[in-house]
Amino acid sequence: MRLTILGGGGFRVPLVYRALLDDHEEGRVTDVVLYDVDAARLGAIARVLAEQAEGVPDAPPVRVTTDLDEALRGTDFVFSAIRVGGLEGRAADERVALAEGVLGQETVGAGGIAYGLRTVPVALDIARRVARLAPDAWVINFTNPAGLVTEAMSRHLGDRVIGICDSPVGLARRVARLLGIAPGRAWADYVGLNHLGWLRGLWVDGRDELPRLLADRNLLESFEEGKLFGADWLQSLGAIPNEYLHYYYFTREAVAAYQRAERTRGAFLRDQQARFYDALGGPAVPALETWDATRAEREATYMAASREAAGAGERAAEDLESGGYEHVALALMRAVARDERTTLILNVRNRTTLPVLDADAVVEAPCFVDASGAHPVSVDPLPGHAVGLVCAVKAVEREVLTAVESRSRAAAVKAFALHPLVDSVTVAHRLTAAYQQAHPALAYLT
Repeated sequence: MRLTILGGGGFRVPLVYRALLDDHEEGRVTDVVLYDVDAARLGAIARVLAEQAEGVPDAPPVRVTTDLDEALRGTDFVFSAIRVGGLEGRAADERVALAEGVLGQETVGAGGIAYGLRTVPVALDIARRVARLAPDAWVINFTNPAGLVTEAMSRHLGDRVIGICDSPVGLARRVARLLGIAPGRAWADYVGLNHLGWLRGLWVDGRDELPRLLADRNLLESFEEGKLFGADWLQSLGAIPNEYLHYYYFTREAVAAYQRAERTRGAFLRDQQARFYDALGGPAVPALETWDATRAEREATYMAASREAAGAGERAAEDLESGGYEHVALALMRAVARDERTTLILNVRNRTTLPVLDADAVVEAPCFVDASGAHPVSVDPLPGHAVGLVCAVKAVEREVLTAVESRSRAAAVKAFALHPLVDSVTVAHRLTAAYQQAHPALAYLT
């Protein structure tokens, strides 16, 4: 079984390969193809993977290519983790937004819209190529903004593209651990959009254990989301929001923290990864050891600006553990390829899961997964405050898709103006102009 990884020179690819190395069952991935537009980055990551494979007799062989059609032709699974514009593009997204006093985070607010306008045209081209060159393949999308990109690709691939994210998995795992529950025993009642969802319950043997956490202020403020949001707000909501909702609930504090920071997150990662890839240009440098040290620093500084704004302090040691998106991806591939039925929180077409959205809108929800794909389950309705945010952000995503399809600058302005974190049509016009100046890829908008 062949797995093609798009963005194969990306820093997190060794996480995926490590998960593959731990899988020795029949029907496993036996061939890995890495595709990237940057041959030097491909070579660096291939070195890391080669060191990971040392001593593993059945390690899947790895091939690298800069030819997209070659990478896709005849593959069984496509894992898409591309970054259009690179980390320099992400840093520019942040700078442009902050200059206007609004949030420029990678997937949230103005930055997420700019990233989507750059990424969706490329994702659509990939989807069309997959449909032509590997029509039976399943696409697992991790490319951000994950919900938006998955919805764009679904217009060509239908239900054969499934989006994944490690945020809901991490949240459910932290809450389960806090309550002394083995994560595998619990059903997470989680729903929303990518980076815009709420954990409303954690069910074990027919009993919802989440109220036990919400009733205990000390316990509630002892973990990542409790420190970010505070016990009062979580008790008021009656749910635990995805960490990215901090940008919506504490917008002023988040923007101020970004403005105070010496570097934005994108600039930090750009500089950090430049050092990593430069270092691996030296053949004597231990690739895996260098990668692992860089990864630990990356994880420790995750959402640092938000934690600083909330006074949350350093990340807890247990939150630095891996076990995120790469394991979701592997579990998804196993379920589809082997018909190993499982339940995962995924980004899929809505069908009837959230009645406030149409059937084709991509949502993030618990799904039963088997050989026929991912099937979202029925969930309780969202409360009104959550419905408002979900509908507003989905409307923005739809305007981004319209802008790409019609090459319309007016639709792009509308997407910025409608976002809850952009407070002015005038600012939306200026953001559009500034992003077009910063990114030649947006010249298509007229």
